[in-house]
Amino acid sequence: MRHGIWQRKPLICNADLSRLGDLAQCGARVIAAEARALDHLARAMGQSPLADGFAAACRLVLGARRVVVCGMGKSGLIGRKLAASLCATGKPACFLHPAEAAHGDLGLLMAGDVVVMLSNSGGTRELMPVLGHARRIGLRVIGIVGQAGSWLAERADVALILPKVAEAEGVAAPTTSTAMQMAMGDGLALAVMAAGGVSADSVRALHPGGSIGLALTRVGDVMHRGDGVPLIDRGAPMAQAVAAISRHRFGIVGVVDGGGVLVGVITDGDLRRHVAMLGHGRAGDVMTRRPRCVAADTSAADALQMMNDAKITAIFVVEQMGGAAMPCGIIHMHDLLQIGLN
Repeated sequence: MRHGIWQRKPLICNADLSRLGDLAQCGARVIAAEARALDHLARAMGQSPLADGFAAACRLVLGARRVVVCGMGKSGLIGRKLAASLCATGKPACFLHPAEAAHGDLGLLMAGDVVVMLSNSGGTRELMPVLGHARRIGLRVIGIVGQAGSWLAERADVALILPKVAEAEGVAAPTTSTAMQMAMGDGLALAVMAAGGVSADSVRALHPGGSIGLALTRVGDVMHRGDGVPLIDRGAPMAQAVAAISRHRFGIVGVVDGGGVLVGVITDGDLRRHVAMLGHGRAGDVMTRRPRCVAADTSAADALQMMNDAKITAIFVVEQMGGAAMPCGIIHMHDLLQIGLN
């Protein structure tokens, strides 16, 4: 006690920081133990009864108005992640804290919901009022449980019994058990997404921000259109090509035929290589034929990778009409870097 402030001693004292190699080996053993647990779970998923139970759980979730996930302690933290994963993949879901549920939050449960309960022991007391209320209003319950024959395993409509695997390092703190819970939840969310026909565009609509939103952004969302696309006729004089490249500042101009089909491109580099033709040449004489192009639904990340691989800074966006590439836009590498891709 100093100046009226109680100072608690740290739980871990006199740590030997000179043995960092031993610490890393401990961490590696924990990770290896969790990896073995997940491998054991994956093998169990290929066999009955877990495979049958998983399919039944997917059917319940698919038919639910909403999924309410419930768990206590570490299982509750995994449950929050499961609810978030379901929302992110197109199934409305929320987390209900079982301790708060017993003090009025049971009113969250409504007809049409499916309840998912996580409990390693299968006997978490805080879950009992939730399951009782769910039964009273006719809701179906899925249990993700670590103990066969436990209270929850016996009372859930569908019980997904996780394999019995010792926690890492022989410590009671959840490690392998929570790793399997999370993997089971991820598998459930993505299987439901696949079975429900949720498209990548739908997932993108749910992730407008962050790295996922960037990765799923389509070229058509950020490309330049209309008068912003530099195009000239293949019979145009080179002076017109120079003017178009200078005006639009992409370092490139598209060359089209009489039907508007993109038949080539002229870049700054082409101008330098054909400087002797600038006074009398035509666009069709100088252009690079069969240029690289992308479709409007190409992901921005893929377009950026394509430009990096080809060492180019701009690329035309085309629509295929009767086998012909009709230019509808252009995108510059800087457009993609400005939205956060790299």
